[in-house]
Amino acid sequence: MSQPRDAATGAPAADDLRGVYNIVPTPFGTDGELDESSLRRLMDFVIGTGVDGVTILGVMGEAGKVSEAERERIVAVAIEGAAGRVPVCVGTTHAATDRCVALSRTAESMGASALMIAPPVLPRTNEAAMRRHYLAVAEAVTLPVVVQDYPPSSGVQMSPEFIGRLADEAPRLRYLKLEDEPTASKTTAVLSVNPAVRIFGGLGGLFMLEELRRGAIGTMTGFGFPEILVDIYRRFAAGDIDGATEVFYRYLPLIRFENQAGINLALRKHVYHLRGAIATPRVRAPFAPIDEATKSELAEILARLGLATPAG
Repeated sequence: MSQPRDAATGAPAADDLRGVYNIVPTPFGTDGELDESSLRRLMDFVIGTGVDGVTILGVMGEAGKVSEAERERIVAVAIEGAAGRVPVCVGTTHAATDRCVALSRTAESMGASALMIAPPVLPRTNEAAMRRHYLAVAEAVTLPVVVQDYPPSSGVQMSPEFIGRLADEAPRLRYLKLEDEPTASKTTAVLSVNPAVRIFGGLGGLFMLEELRRGAIGTMTGFGFPEILVDIYRRFAAGDIDGATEVFYRYLPLIRFENQAGINLALRKHVYHLRGAIATPRVRAPFAPIDEATKSELAEILARLGLATPAG
């Protein structure tokens, strides 16, 4: 099942997100500056793997390490690079509601198809404050908003009841990027509260099969071989559950290895560099580098799975 398309323009329909959305990392040069050329090449590369959409400026897009000017260039280059082939979801998370609204409006004016927003960081979980934050954004834009549920990053816990009520209050908030483990059981819990919530999995695809079985509509995550996740999703959506399971189990060692906490971004950039999609695997400081032993272990996994890279 491919991304639905607008009947008039032929472009992907922005109000019916589903499938595999790859979270594209932000490429930097050896000098640490934004590498627009690599971003254009990476967009072409990722879209060429058959993904249904791309997401930029998420946690793995190093959104917290770029300036306002760089953010606008990243959005402009990514949307220009997509050229209407797939929807572009833009992360506009900000702790201040007015700034989140401003970033969201700017992304919409630049041609974003959807927004991804994590809850604001608060001294303690405050669902009333989170509700006001999300509703303010939903009222300020006309785009679908993907609510990001990733407590390890945000430090915020969102209950299934809160998520379900939010989707009822504002239909633009019916999308959820669920990365609160255990994700499969929370998928069931959220859908039992409100079956209208449309759930994307994440976490590098680590629990993609279980999430799809529980009712998820796809996955929105970073992985250096997006075509593998596309294959799993296509098979599952077509009713070939056994085929989807076979592909998932075959590549699970790589999915697991690339999603190591702390070094998953550096690993993903290393993979894209190996595949010739970006000029350098540079991550902006502070970050946890990967050592030579880890690179060798990755090379062994790729070789055993028959996944050749230009450098390999």
